[in-house]
Amino acid sequence: MTRSMTAFANCSDEQDWGTCVWEIRSVNHRYLDIQIKLPEELRSIENNIRNRFASHVKRGKLECVLRCKPSQNQQTEICVNEDYASAIIRACTSISKTLHQPSEMNAIEVLKWPGVVEASQVDFTQLARGALNLFDSALESLCETRQSEGVRLQQMLEERLLAMRQIVKGERQRRPQIVQQTRDKLIKKLEALNASYDKDRFEQEMVYLAQKMDVDEELDRLESHFTEIEDIFKRDEPVGRRLDFIMQEFNREANTLGAKSTDIETTQASVELKVLVEQMREQVQNIE
Repeated sequence: MTRSMTAFANCSDEQDWGTCVWEIRSVNHRYLDIQIKLPEELRSIENNIRNRFASHVKRGKLECVLRCKPSQNQQTEICVNEDYASAIIRACTSISKTLHQPSEMNAIEVLKWPGVVEASQVDFTQLARGALNLFDSALESLCETRQSEGVRLQQMLEERLLAMRQIVKGERQRRPQIVQQTRDKLIKKLEALNASYDKDRFEQEMVYLAQKMDVDEELDRLESHFTEIEDIFKRDEPVGRRLDFIMQEFNREANTLGAKSTDIETTQASVELKVLVEQMREQVQNIE
């Protein structure tokens, strides 16, 4: 089963503990490259996220971003250091007794004093747990997108594979005709020159020329690669690298077919094969 390396997933959730939004982008890459951006308060879940990625994705460059906001109930709680505030009030009262015209002290001034109001301690435990649960949903959505895109890529590859099969089949059927055409062409040239020739030697040269023109081995290898690709499509594992290697083999055989060509039809067949191989190779780059 083929899976694409290109996908996107976005999941958000709002609960009593706060709001979380996950965004995951996946593009093609030779290896597995994971980039994670988390709030500093939730850095503790990074290794957990990497492990979950590794268990579901084998290749691709992944960019993962988490945006979180704790609930207002936690953020608006005010913690006052009452002991410290009482000490300040006592000190101000004592000093006021020594002043001729002391000014009145109010609660706002006491709260403004550094250290009286302490930052509220937000409990990020529930937020981290909720973020991980939401991440599982985002990862599932990403994998579903990669799989559906992989199915579409496989269909495109199968269409081009069928076209290549037709070309190879046509070339195999034409081989006897090509040898006969080459033989007739040489005989006509000799007759046009009114030159006498040794028929035995001519047959020997025809055998040598037929060997140079023989592409049965290349056509056999192409058909072998067709069968291998069909087998690869059935595997439940990453197959992108293996397909990329077969694309190189396809291109090599198509080049050899063109190099041995002695007629325009074979040359055109070689070009058509290379065009199809290039189209397939571009799609294979996106397969995991």
